Amino acid sequence: MNLPLHRAPFPASMAVEVDPARFASPHLVALNEALATELGFSPDWLRSPEGVALLSGQTHIKGVPAMAQAYAGHQFGQFVPQLGDGRAHLLGIVTDHAGQVHDMQLKGSGPTPFSRRGDGLAALGPVLREYLVSEAMAALGVPTTRALAAVTTGETVWRDRPQPGAVLTRIASSHLRVGTFQYFAAREDRESLEFLCALAIERHVPSAHDCENPIRALYESVVARQARLIAHWMSLGFVHGVMNTDNMTLSGETIDYGPCAFLDIYRHDKVFSSIDHNGRYAYVNQPRLAGWNLARLAETLLPFFDPDENRALTWAQEALGRFQDLYQEAWLARMRPKLGLTASETQDKALIETLLQIMEKDRMDWTLSFRRLARNDSLVEPTSSEALLDWMMEWQARRDREPVPAERQYALMRQSNPAVIARNHRVAEAITSAENGDFTVFENLLQRLRHPFADDSTYEMPPLPEQIVHATFCGT
Repeated sequence: MNLPLHRAPFPASMAVEVDPARFASPHLVALNEALATELGFSPDWLRSPEGVALLSGQTHIKGVPAMAQAYAGHQFGQFVPQLGDGRAHLLGIVTDHAGQVHDMQLKGSGPTPFSRRGDGLAALGPVLREYLVSEAMAALGVPTTRALAAVTTGETVWRDRPQPGAVLTRIASSHLRVGTFQYFAAREDRESLEFLCALAIERHVPSAHDCENPIRALYESVVARQARLIAHWMSLGFVHGVMNTDNMTLSGETIDYGPCAFLDIYRHDKVFSSIDHNGRYAYVNQPRLAGWNLARLAETLLPFFDPDENRALTWAQEALGRFQDLYQEAWLARMRPKLGLTASETQDKALIETLLQIMEKDRMDWTLSFRRLARNDSLVEPTSSEALLDWMMEWQARRDREPVPAERQYALMRQSNPAVIARNHRVAEAITSAENGDFTVFENLLQRLRHPFADDSTYEMPPLPEQIVHATFCGT
């Protein structure tokens, strides 16, 4: 079969050619048929033994070697000059039917020169978590990498316990990270940085070619994309969990679903990651950490902003300084529709923030509370606080000033507030069943997550106290 896969355009300084590991008995357990078709692959062929061999790294197309990319990164604030794809292989690039170029990467496909004593493998649980949550995010309209397939390897992976091994096939607009630029900046490799900038512009901001300084335009685009992305996360109660600089892409896509989770009961300082002991990547800190990461990207690009170091620094500070305004604008653009607001009033931010304070104090569920408003179900319970009663009256008065009728307001709210999200206990239930050989729970959950704005009395319910998942894990 003539496959739509081509060699990735990286020189040896940026990516090492390395074969994936050999696996005993790869078996396809999940295939995103719609995405496969969009990318030009035949789903039937991908299900064949030849297709499964490709999706597990057991074969490759002639002239298209698998590669492990180099990058560095700040991990929990500490700079590590060499990280890289320690358990991932870039199979190549593919152009979809719309003409967009994507990376096709295997994750959990074996050790590489960047493995740092790791085994390079992935357990089934983290693979299915990324599959479910990334597809849930895509259905919610959040820019994200996508899951094309999941394959079990027939081998055991040892973590805190023996677990089934698996490989995820991930599709991304690119895997260019802030850490990719940091890797070459730390080595003072200007030529490689220029190459990366040109590739990022070609892939993500082709209009920058027409600007006086294309690299400035690239940076401004990354700042704006990240502002919109983080605002979208925040509006959904999503906690990424590990916002290291090697996990921030220039494309503005969400990447690396390790210790991620959606809020159940709202807490502004909620942390899920089992290793985030100081709450660096808590829910409330995500906008601030995005700005911090963008500052690290600016440091790698200063020589390209202006030949004069002082002017370059001044420009970078001004460009980065716009992030907070862009974020606030994007956050309000996400939060107003959640309350049925189409117009803009000065006090809208205070109205929203007051609701969040009440939700936290009254231990209200993030997703279900907003969905109940969208269904015109009163949030008021016999045990509700006076503050909530007062807020409901204030919200109604604000809605009365809207230029659109109530039915339009509720329609907007139903389009902005999902009923079904990838709740932690549901994901955990799907993983446990799959580890025991039953993928029915996984498949049923996946199908529901693809229609997040449809009411569902079963899947929209928060966890019972004994079902709450308090911590999530990276899986490495």
